[in-house]
Amino acid sequence: MEDNRPGLPDPPTAEPLRTVLTDADDRLRLDHWMAPQPGIVPRIRIGRHWVSVLWALPISAAGLLCLIALAQGLRALPEVSAFIQHHPGIAQAAPSVDTGFPWWLQLQHFLNMFFMLFIMRAGLQILADHPRLYWGRDCTPGSDWFRFQLPVPKGRLWTAKDDSVTLPTWLGIPGLRHTLGLARWWHFSINLLWLLNGIAFYILLFSTDQWKRLVPLTWEVFPAALSTAIQYASLNFPVDESWTRYNGLQQLSYFITVFVAAPVSILTGLMQSPAISNALGWVGRVFNRQAMRSVHFLSFAWFLGFIVAHGVMVFVTGLRENTNHMFGGVNDASWRGFPLFLAAMAILVVVWALASPFTLRHARLVQRIGAAMVGWLMGLAERWDPRSELTEKDISPYFWPNGTMPASAEYDALRAADFAGYRLRIGGLVEAPQEFSLVELKAMPKQTQITTHFCIQGWSGVAEWGGVSMRHILELVKPAAEARYAVFYSLADGADGGRYYDVHKIENMHHALTILAYEMNGAPLNVVHGAPLRLRCENELGFKMVKWIAAIEFVAGFADLGAGQGGYNEDHEFYGYRTPI
Repeated sequence: MEDNRPGLPDPPTAEPLRTVLTDADDRLRLDHWMAPQPGIVPRIRIGRHWVSVLWALPISAAGLLCLIALAQGLRALPEVSAFIQHHPGIAQAAPSVDTGFPWWLQLQHFLNMFFMLFIMRAGLQILADHPRLYWGRDCTPGSDWFRFQLPVPKGRLWTAKDDSVTLPTWLGIPGLRHTLGLARWWHFSINLLWLLNGIAFYILLFSTDQWKRLVPLTWEVFPAALSTAIQYASLNFPVDESWTRYNGLQQLSYFITVFVAAPVSILTGLMQSPAISNALGWVGRVFNRQAMRSVHFLSFAWFLGFIVAHGVMVFVTGLRENTNHMFGGVNDASWRGFPLFLAAMAILVVVWALASPFTLRHARLVQRIGAAMVGWLMGLAERWDPRSELTEKDISPYFWPNGTMPASAEYDALRAADFAGYRLRIGGLVEAPQEFSLVELKAMPKQTQITTHFCIQGWSGVAEWGGVSMRHILELVKPAAEARYAVFYSLADGADGGRYYDVHKIENMHHALTILAYEMNGAPLNVVHGAPLRLRCENELGFKMVKWIAAIEFVAGFADLGAGQGGYNEDHEFYGYRTPI
């Protein structure tokens, strides 16, 4: 990693809290991890009632039987029979593709399937950390429309971390509760490979005649699709001519998947980023994170349905012919493609089975590979100076609590005295080390901002923050030229023991909306949300905004802090050091 270089100068006087930072294991240690917590069968809210998705099974079975009966009845009508005869399923004006299925298409078809399945699997793991979806900007309990967790309990403190659930290790990656740090490395890294594969696919598609197979060129595709649907539903399948032309239903479903669902998945994923959303102003406000999470999930549902339907049709419409087309590149009655199909499925099954055990055993390696693959992209997004602010009417009625609160005699004494004895130490590679009381911080020029908090777990909330700008702090302490990072130390320990801390690039400290906040929604910051002082850095995810700040140290590198990954969650939970996305 760029920040683990030897020979970086130490600050002249090191922060004493360095000594209470702890190293971390490179494996995921089950005895140090959160206890399992099963979720519930997914539920969808219809009006004021929650309905289990399991009802979809008998409803779908009954609907399928009714559809078959309806389609067979329709085909007995002379008008429908004439319609099918006139529109046999393939738009007759559609051009023919005479190059079959070339090798590059076969390869990309497999890679696309492979990447997509692991993207979906890791995505489910991420969703399991906040297993609720909303349409509005806020994440107020009870406003969700989809969940696979019980309602938020009342009468007790229930953090976002408490809300996370366990997935089976064969389904999620790695399946354990609150392992979204590792799941994100899988999700983003495979997404990058999927994106590169998709770009190559687009280039090759439109530089050959293969695009004509997927893009409708005549309005006749719609009656052809209806005719095809009736024929499939009646169990009297249309003639397969997919070697040269897809039927109307195939063409529309492929077109939506390749040219609509895929771009929507990418864009809605990016719009969940604090750096991107906060840099886009009104666009980020309209296409808010929670709406984008919901649309992202619906695109996942589309891909899942497409994969299942596609797989079923491969088998029922002729396994040998279909595998010959896509795995053998031939249009005959041989068995050339079937062994290659079996080999591809074997690769998928083996990697699927090994993914979770490998991730648990080599968690730090997964983190490092992920950082090497997508860390540079995170770095690009981190350069954006967030400037998106909202209004008082946008403030969320509920702001999820999170984090391990301070549990020390020192903090209890500060709290009992209303933080009168609090001192913020700022040192390290600075010309003018300082200590500030809370009163002195409040006497500095005050900055207020109404911004959106993006938690790595998926929830978000809008609040008004008041405090002192980090730009002002920098003017007072004057960081040295070699100071590249600011380390924020908390008064609280992390969940696995040892002091909580996090590291920011010094460029983040120059952003207009980076402040040390002592107020939230016009009132003094409460204990749950970080009293007496917390960081707000609006181009990063929430875990980097250290609460209960004890000290700030400016350093040249962070390889010698904790486990050297750039923060407590980076050390212990394998998060990414750069998290603007």
